[in-house]
Amino acid sequence: MRTFEELGVMPEICEAISELGFEYPMPVQEEVIPYLLGNGNDVIALAQTGTGKTAAFGLPIIQKVDPTEPYAQALILSPTRELCLQIADDLASFSKYVEGLRVVPMYGGTSIENQIRNVRKGVHIIVATPGRLIDLMERGVVSLATVRDVVLDEADEMLNMGFTDSINRILEDVPHDRNTLLFSATMSKEIARIAKNYLTDPHEIVIGNKNEGSENVNHVYYMVHAKDKYLALKRIADYYPNIYGIIFCRTRMETQEIADKLIQDGYNADALHGELSQQQRDLTMQKFRKRRIQLLVATDVAARGLDVDDLTHVINYGLPDDTENYTHRSGRTGRAGKRGTSIAIINLRERGRMREIEKVIGKEFVKGTIPTGKEICEKQLWKVIDDIEKTEVKEDDIAEFLPAIYRKLDWLDKEDIIHRVVTREFGRFVEYYSNAPEPEPVVERGQRTTDNRQRTKGEGSPRQRREKGDGARKPEQGYARFFVNRGKRDGFYAAQVIDMVNRHVRHERIEMGRIDLMQNFSFFEVPESQADTVLRALSHAHVNGQHVVVELAGEEARPPLTPPKEGDFKPRGKKENRKKDENFNSFAPFEKKNKNRDRQVPPPWEGQGGGRTKPSREERGYTNKRGPMKKDDWKQFFQHDNERPLRGPEPDFSEEGWARRKPKKR
Repeated sequence: MRTFEELGVMPEICEAISELGFEYPMPVQEEVIPYLLGNGNDVIALAQTGTGKTAAFGLPIIQKVDPTEPYAQALILSPTRELCLQIADDLASFSKYVEGLRVVPMYGGTSIENQIRNVRKGVHIIVATPGRLIDLMERGVVSLATVRDVVLDEADEMLNMGFTDSINRILEDVPHDRNTLLFSATMSKEIARIAKNYLTDPHEIVIGNKNEGSENVNHVYYMVHAKDKYLALKRIADYYPNIYGIIFCRTRMETQEIADKLIQDGYNADALHGELSQQQRDLTMQKFRKRRIQLLVATDVAARGLDVDDLTHVINYGLPDDTENYTHRSGRTGRAGKRGTSIAIINLRERGRMREIEKVIGKEFVKGTIPTGKEICEKQLWKVIDDIEKTEVKEDDIAEFLPAIYRKLDWLDKEDIIHRVVTREFGRFVEYYSNAPEPEPVVERGQRTTDNRQRTKGEGSPRQRREKGDGARKPEQGYARFFVNRGKRDGFYAAQVIDMVNRHVRHERIEMGRIDLMQNFSFFEVPESQADTVLRALSHAHVNGQHVVVELAGEEARPPLTPPKEGDFKPRGKKENRKKDENFNSFAPFEKKNKNRDRQVPPPWEGQGGGRTKPSREERGYTNKRGPMKKDDWKQFFQHDNERPLRGPEPDFSEEGWARRKPKKR
């Protein structure tokens, strides 16, 4: 293994990086540094996050800059403010002993006047986000006419964030004889297009395989129902007492919601997303780097380029839409040769996306089992014991207090003291998990539980089970199940179910249980204690201006419809001479009389789409089998007696074409 001196790095830089703990170059540095120092060609470097890319391009750029020339000589573009500041701080540390060299960061979310003053004092290396750089260029503060080296760091993320036009605008103002360095963790079509348009005969340097995940990261997934994701997250965090990681969420709202829940439940957590001010983001990152925050809940964009050492875990609270984002997420851990774990908490709908990620990173996810309360308590107990064992005792600081403490605790023996200390430190976990809700187990496709196998073996096909009355799904214990005559064909999904309940049930928060969506109808569950409230509130529910039928699912929930008796009807209005049996010509459950006209109201299973069929008894929640159907007797329509018996063989009406008219003979 070569040293930095052998790679050609000048002594002033070697002295600075030696103080930072750099002993030997990492693979990407060993490949890139000599090439950039010895050649003038453009470079595409593909390496995972956390492999030392900043030093790989930063050291050669610092060495090639002439501090005696008072103008910008190098430009480094980054996608986010955090990464911009991180690169600028690293370059300032690397150039500690290079006299007169100035590095100026330019990024949004802070005062532009301060940045203008820093530029006018002189700048050799510009580290900027595209938006703020263009703003300074249009103000005439920054000129790129003298730039000789351009670095696009995390280029794939800049393209994903929509900076393509901004990059084109910036590179148009840079001389064409520049050297362009493109660093990325993944090689996408957009990266190839940028390289084709703006790089000249680039030299490609690949550390590992293209788009491959880090070798030092273990990939684990936990399959849960969507409603149990937060419960699973808490159990995973509790099972690893020394966890120090980032929880990635897909939206800003979800990020803030999860962070608030964790803080409320006693975890050292905070949120990082785009709606925070730059001051708030800097404060959050400062606390996270100093480990005052154990769990950072962040969006992909906000966490881009975070350079935090010794992260033990990255937790994906749902998989990202873009497969490449997973590579960047997992690259936050497993840095500098250390091991890390990337955890994905997913539901059944995300399983296909997980398989796509496996193909891209070339690694297989290992299925994890949600820790039980007993396992978590055992882990936390040993954490308490280890902390007590590793506590450094400062005799001089406590010596004067010990006699009084001994007298106070004299009536307790050693075992009592141990019991009390452990209970005090460990008690909240025992108390919580003694009555904590258990996540509902998920049966993945191709897998069946023992009960399912036995039931299938003993009762035959699903059709046979339905005939025995077991086809309807029963509600969870303590929950009531409701039927709704709207389904996916009507654009009626889980969000619409929840919205319907929230709009009609006021002054009370309804806890939603399982939601099952069919094509033409749906089911949802609520606690039994709230079932009457929900049923009353939704008796006249409307969705998009249309009446929705909501009723309890099950045989006992819907009494049979019987025609009203004539004596029970009392006509309304002033017309006393109407016919007595006007409204009793026939009984039609779904027919209503209008004051101006008769209007047929279709059954609830017939909606806008037309052609929809009535749900089966099992689908509507019935559990008892319908009675035997009576067979029609066709002979009752013919008058006959013993003297005039019916002639010929009895016809078989099940035979195809029995009623077809025979052609006449000519």
